[in-house]
Amino acid sequence: MADPSSYRPKPGEIPDSPGVYKFRDEHRRVIYVGKAKSLRQRLASYFQDLANLHPRTATMVTTAASVEWTVVSTEVEALQLEYSWIKEYDPRFNVKYRDDKSYPYLAVTLNEEFPRVQVMRGAKRKGVRYFGPYGQAWAIRETVDLMLRVFPVRTCSAGVLKNHQQKGRPCLLGYIGKCSAPCVGRVTAEEHRELAEEFCDFMAGRTGTYIRRLEKQMTAAAEEMEYERAARLRDDIDALRRALEKNAVVLADATDADLMALAEDELEAAVQIFHVRGGRVRGQRGWVTDKVEAVDTAGLVEHALQQLYGEERGESVPKEVLVPALPEAADTVGQWLSERRGAQVSLRIPQRGDKKDLMETVQRNAQQALALHKTKRASDLTTRSRALEEIAEALGLDSAPLRIECFDISHFQGEDVVASMVVFEDGLPRKSEYRRFQIKGRVGDTQVWHGEGQDDVRSMHEVISRRFRRYLAEKDRTGEWIGADDPGEQDAMPGAAVDPSHPAHPGVPAGPDGRDEQPAPATDDDGRPRRFAYPPQLVVVDGGQPQVAAARRALDELGIDDVAVCGLAKRLEEVWLPGESDPVVLPRSSEGLYLLQRVRDTAHDFAIRYQRSKRTKRIRTSPLDAVHGLGERRKQALIKHFGSVKRLRQATIEQICEVPGMGRKTAESVVAALAAAAPAAPAVNTATGEIMEENDGGSTA
Repeated sequence: MADPSSYRPKPGEIPDSPGVYKFRDEHRRVIYVGKAKSLRQRLASYFQDLANLHPRTATMVTTAASVEWTVVSTEVEALQLEYSWIKEYDPRFNVKYRDDKSYPYLAVTLNEEFPRVQVMRGAKRKGVRYFGPYGQAWAIRETVDLMLRVFPVRTCSAGVLKNHQQKGRPCLLGYIGKCSAPCVGRVTAEEHRELAEEFCDFMAGRTGTYIRRLEKQMTAAAEEMEYERAARLRDDIDALRRALEKNAVVLADATDADLMALAEDELEAAVQIFHVRGGRVRGQRGWVTDKVEAVDTAGLVEHALQQLYGEERGESVPKEVLVPALPEAADTVGQWLSERRGAQVSLRIPQRGDKKDLMETVQRNAQQALALHKTKRASDLTTRSRALEEIAEALGLDSAPLRIECFDISHFQGEDVVASMVVFEDGLPRKSEYRRFQIKGRVGDTQVWHGEGQDDVRSMHEVISRRFRRYLAEKDRTGEWIGADDPGEQDAMPGAAVDPSHPAHPGVPAGPDGRDEQPAPATDDDGRPRRFAYPPQLVVVDGGQPQVAAARRALDELGIDDVAVCGLAKRLEEVWLPGESDPVVLPRSSEGLYLLQRVRDTAHDFAIRYQRSKRTKRIRTSPLDAVHGLGERRKQALIKHFGSVKRLRQATIEQICEVPGMGRKTAESVVAALAAAAPAAPAVNTATGEIMEENDGGSTA
């Protein structure tokens, strides 16, 4: 625990101007980001008697080891920079709203030649028009199904579109009139895009224009005695009205507004947002957050507005934003919202009428969301705290293990041996710091095993050694550990040596995408978490006494004695400690056991997914993969030209050179690679005696 006076800046050093400030811990990780109209006044409020501070603020300033700031010209710039830094650094003491689920949107891909209507989740993409979010995906599909009668826009995937373009005939939707069939040229690209834009206009709330137009067309068709056409138009109008009925009118005058309400207690807060477009509720979403900083309702509203509109532009920001309390700098936030919309945005509290009534409905939804969240065991802050305390008590730790790392080994019949590392901080998964390892069979300068068969114990020893060698190397490089000023002590540290277990980057395990982790950047002051730079308080291994002993031995060899180790055996869910002949048995109803099981199961699933992906990649290898400089496009061109690897193997260099993009040197490399990979004898089906032809797709085992 640091003394805030040890890093308190001198009063004259802090400018009296708007800006954004960052508190960092002893590892240089950013733990809190804030903004201020006057940096001097705001920072001074943190460096006072701890007894006068809010308990959460006191915890933050005693965890921090330094503070720095950036001066900006306006408060709007400070608001934008604060949002950017919170998103970039993910500070543990800032309020961060967590989506209780990934909400589906109705999306129109206007960035494609033939725009597609579909359900989308996740991050928004450039060039795609979004409507929603919706509570359920089926609600989107029902709406789309009704509207395709009037706006027959493409809904098929790119693969299906290409397939029907090649076949020259449309899909079923094209035959029944729910797709304009641009794949076979029934409409031009321009006509199809116009349909998609009309679809977007209708979804955006401009509904009266289209219904009135269809009614006029229906009347005209009836007067001309085209009764079949009039009947189709009547059904189209009915379909549009049924689609509109799914979103009841809640506000008059075609109001475009977002309504936000909050429900909170001492520890947590829930926010609910209703998106009203054209006077109708077009979407709803909600977030929940732990109140890790001392913040009131106005502060929670400001954080929610930052998260809701931080990535939005144009019409995604409504004309009106109705909130339960105005932020402290309401004018600044309103100006920021107006800049993002490109037009004036009204930020206010509804006082009377329909908008106040609807706000009460949103408020009830927020209260229900908070009550439901409280029942979710894994996300309950109180439950997580109790679980960490139970683990500390059961393992004899001095304090609760706020950072837990769990390791698991996975293989398939002794091949493709991999390991996983998952990280839980404050009882919640921190997926950005998950890591995957390829087991090489070496630790340090010693060949500990040769890979014959499979040995989970030796694999566990290797992966723990590699992970903590990297940690010690980081400390050695940054001089964060005691004795870093003494060159002799640095040379003697185990972390000063590199791990040659990896051929390309010694001591560096594979990253989340399966590729090798690159060394950490030389810059230490960027605030981003350096890979493997932060030690856990507890290492959990998936296994029993042998795996625990291997992990403890690896740490002892590196001179690390301040990290606890335990193992969780699947058979009886027993907790094993190093050097103990009997396991620790936690009650089945223990929150601590539940958390350990969740950590272990997460590591197990992560390892299995990586191992399966490696096995699949190995099975799908091709002889062409060995040709240096031959990319995926030219591989596909070769297979398409010759039809199969078998026919390609029979081709001459001159014939290969006829393929577009293939030079003679590359053709010679292809011939050499295929000759080296040629099978010694044809494969035979032992059941029938049939000689099996080589796979035409070019994949081999």
